[in-house]
Amino acid sequence: MSDRSRLRLLVLQVLALSLMLTLFTRLFFLQVVNGDQYQKAAANNRTREVVTPAVRGLILDSQGRVLAGNRTTIVVSVDRSVIKKQKDRGQGVITRLAKTLNVKVTGLRGALTLCGTKGAAKPPVCWNGSPYQPIPVAKDVSTDVALSIMERRELFPGVTAELSTIRNYPSVSGVNAAHVLGYLGPITEKELQADTSGLLRTDLVGRAGLEDTYDSYLRGVPGFTTLAVDNSGSVTGTASTTDSVPGDYLVTNIDAKVQAVAEKALATQIQAARAGKTYKCGGGCRADSGSVIVLNARTGAVVAMASYPTYDPSVWVGGISQKQYSSLTSAKSNTPLLTRAWSGEYIPASTFKVISTSAAVRAGENLNGLYDCSKQYKVGNLTKQNFESEAFGPISIERAIEVSCNTVFYGLGYDAWVRDGGITPKGGGADEWFVRTARDFGLGSLTNVDLPSESAGRIVGRADVLKRWKENKGIYCKRAKNGYPEVRDRTRAKFLTELAKENCVDGGTYKGGYAADFAIGQGETAVTPLQMATIYAAIANGGTLWQPQVAKAVLSPTGKVLKTFQPKAQGKLPDSAATLGYIQRALRGVATVGTGSNLFKDFPVAVSAKTGSGQVTGKDDTSWFDSYAPSNNPQYVVVMMVSQGGTGAGTSGPGVKKIYEALFGVNGKTANPAKSVLPGGRLPTGLPSIRSTGTIVGPSR
Repeated sequence: MSDRSRLRLLVLQVLALSLMLTLFTRLFFLQVVNGDQYQKAAANNRTREVVTPAVRGLILDSQGRVLAGNRTTIVVSVDRSVIKKQKDRGQGVITRLAKTLNVKVTGLRGALTLCGTKGAAKPPVCWNGSPYQPIPVAKDVSTDVALSIMERRELFPGVTAELSTIRNYPSVSGVNAAHVLGYLGPITEKELQADTSGLLRTDLVGRAGLEDTYDSYLRGVPGFTTLAVDNSGSVTGTASTTDSVPGDYLVTNIDAKVQAVAEKALATQIQAARAGKTYKCGGGCRADSGSVIVLNARTGAVVAMASYPTYDPSVWVGGISQKQYSSLTSAKSNTPLLTRAWSGEYIPASTFKVISTSAAVRAGENLNGLYDCSKQYKVGNLTKQNFESEAFGPISIERAIEVSCNTVFYGLGYDAWVRDGGITPKGGGADEWFVRTARDFGLGSLTNVDLPSESAGRIVGRADVLKRWKENKGIYCKRAKNGYPEVRDRTRAKFLTELAKENCVDGGTYKGGYAADFAIGQGETAVTPLQMATIYAAIANGGTLWQPQVAKAVLSPTGKVLKTFQPKAQGKLPDSAATLGYIQRALRGVATVGTGSNLFKDFPVAVSAKTGSGQVTGKDDTSWFDSYAPSNNPQYVVVMMVSQGGTGAGTSGPGVKKIYEALFGVNGKTANPAKSVLPGGRLPTGLPSIRSTGTIVGPSR
């Protein structure tokens, strides 16, 4: 044998030895090091899990009434693993079932396809769960149809019709509360991948309102049935079963009867404004939307909160069609899905004057002085009108609040701007008292209500104007040079061009007109109705800004108290006791001798209030009525806002009055707590209890 042959043989021997060594090393790694892991994986290949959804927990009002619950219905489900064993792969079963259920075959097939497989429909039409789990294809099936299926099992192998529970919104006391309650929707693939709490593909999760915020409490824990399967995927038996655990109950501060009264009052006033039965907006106000809020003045607890337009929350149960979803989000229907109470932003108008009074004192004004309430107020070349050109002569700030004199507050805002340094602010605008005070009252920040999608509103000061100008100066100057050739209305195009020229040169200057408008709640200021409710609650209770709280407690299905939500203070108003008392007296005067006196002058319960009519270019006025009662011992705050609704006293005020009548049991000139919609005329301090039978009992008194 030659040397070259020996070398080749040696190389082959080394290669063979290396391969053998690699093989034995890999076998050792698989069988010894990771043996347990692969044994488990092999076992998993022989089993499949079927999920039993947990019954979702109830959402209750403070009296134990069910706001969101569950109802029993007959659901038809199809087991894919059974019908696939048919000679025609289940096509005959599907066709017969579609005819029995009076649905289209294509729709039924779509419901039985697995999400992500070739040709599958998009969620939630396709099935996003286990292929071994019976797939629900129809709910609210009649008893006759269910019996026709179950009595002819030979025609419907793998098809079952049985009782199941689905979410229900029973409208107790006529309540809607859609925005507060929220709704359920299928989990997305992205959410599933990011989840660490054990969510399943078949889970429905909270998508808005309380259903979203407290989803982890309400959801419960699903049960599992582990099925044994053979190599072909056929079920050979049941390996184990774990029962589901129902979700916990959420008790809220909402009172269903107060909520119903508030919803009705809001809807009634919006319809009245549209019909021209309140303040005339050239025949009738557009009144496109609105909101109403009732708070416990002492704790910030949300007793009632509603938005208009609203919708039926049950539309989400069992899936929503594209047509229905488009209607909820369409501008043509005024976007019913949007909640105005804590997500909508509006000009606060004269309801802002309580903040301006505080700011004026901090800026050095004398509460004992007199200020000219003239028909007009000039700021540079601009002439600003008092509302409806009324003039009251020299009056106090208190009287200016009562009669809502704009020109007095124009002057207060402008004078503070001058003292701050005008267009050349002292210390970079650090003494910008009106803007600082608005922020100290909580505006421009979230109230931290326990509901999703809250808006912070908008408070614009010197720094904000300068920042915006720096970001957009290039656009202003380009428009100043090139104009607006795309605007067909040449008069408007000329106006926009002149405005661009002005902004190009000094658009970053916080001018006196801005400050004057700011003082009466106009200009770029924007607030949510809930923010204003928390502010008036703070004025009522002596200065504490409470976090609005909807949830009160979490109970187990057996009645055990798992968690309580205590009132949470978020700050104090920047007012001395003397200034706060002054504002309180002025608000009482609004209801007795001011713009709200036509409603509450002879009311048997002392009410303190402020009206507001926000002026928006090209739109009808925004109607506001912010209030609390009783004035000497405040219990409730009631705020109503109607977008494009006209005056505060004309549109929102009567709605607020109806709510107080219900709260205090008012009939004519007498108030009887026994006639209140609240049991005993008071809010409950305790919690509902749950008997062993499952019956919910209201809190003891």
